[in-house]
Amino acid sequence: MNPIVCLSANTLSYPQGGGHMWVYLNWALGLRDAGCDVVWLEGVKPDIAGQQTELVTNLRARLDRYGFANRIALWSAGDISISPEVANVCLDLDESVGAADLLLNLSYGTPDKVVRRARRAALVDIDPGLLQTWVNQGDFSLPRHDVYFTIGETVGTPEARFPDLGLRWHYTPPCVSLRAWQVARAPSAAPFTTVSHWASNDWLRNDAGELVSNEKRAGYLAFLDLPRQTSQALELALQMRNGKDAGDRALLVDHGWRIRDAWTVAANPWDYQQYVRGSLGEFSCVKPSCVRFQNAWISDRTLCYLASGKPAVVQHTGPSRFLPDNAGLCRFHDMNEAARYLEDVSVNYERHSRCARSIAEQYFDARNVATGVLERALP
Repeated sequence: MNPIVCLSANTLSYPQGGGHMWVYLNWALGLRDAGCDVVWLEGVKPDIAGQQTELVTNLRARLDRYGFANRIALWSAGDISISPEVANVCLDLDESVGAADLLLNLSYGTPDKVVRRARRAALVDIDPGLLQTWVNQGDFSLPRHDVYFTIGETVGTPEARFPDLGLRWHYTPPCVSLRAWQVARAPSAAPFTTVSHWASNDWLRNDAGELVSNEKRAGYLAFLDLPRQTSQALELALQMRNGKDAGDRALLVDHGWRIRDAWTVAANPWDYQQYVRGSLGEFSCVKPSCVRFQNAWISDRTLCYLASGKPAVVQHTGPSRFLPDNAGLCRFHDMNEAARYLEDVSVNYERHSRCARSIAEQYFDARNVATGVLERALP
């Protein structure tokens, strides 16, 4: 009998985030390819309780073409009730979680009452360093799980620059579905792109105890002049706030960046995929915390570019046991290095494209990653 896995996701309240959904979709597809019967688990929280019918309808539409529209189960926070209309198109929560061999939790907000219903529960930390810092600061608590996974290579090791919370962390690579993400050609004049939020009111204390911005905005502004240092077109698909970010948008355009609206070009999983596949490659900065923590983090978004045969020029997040720095995946430390990598990728594009796909196949194949997690999570 195929293992039943409840994948706890966090997409219901963010229907505009096509790339965000691929974080969980790649895991769901990998689990299914590994032979699992997958249940897509989401939460109805107070801020969306009145919109649950609309949001569940939207979620079903997004999941339909991937075969999960009829595999959704919902938990609710506090005394919120799931409406009969929604309950009729979703699986029963108690039956789904109770029958599952494993609850694979990628959503930190999954409440303890849900986690405890599962025979086995495994957490996947997709924000290495930040998650441990948030919990250590008392921002929220984690329910007890049987196994704790992380996509950060240094989490729980002596090299970590953040606490381990007294837990044993098992490293797992993030993943990308190689069947869903095939190699795609783009015109030679296509830009290097990425998809990102811009401002998020995300703050973190530095070593001196001072609050500093941990927004993507801070990461990119340090490389504001990069378009003037390279012949390659650089395009950012950003979710920017109307009015509040108008000045930043103008500043970026003035310095040579192309700006697109993320909710226009990548509002659902297939538009996001089309946007990535139509790019020459990825250029991306990271949140300052990734550089500070040196966690060897790599974005799930970058994996989608790599699997599509798109070289990725991304900011360095610390020494890795296996990630390359200059072949298919080029990890830069500063402006000059970023410009040099962009030019090298352009000149040697075919080699970098082959290396990009090879990296995805060798290290991040969702089926293999899911199989490795199952082997460690299930007795």
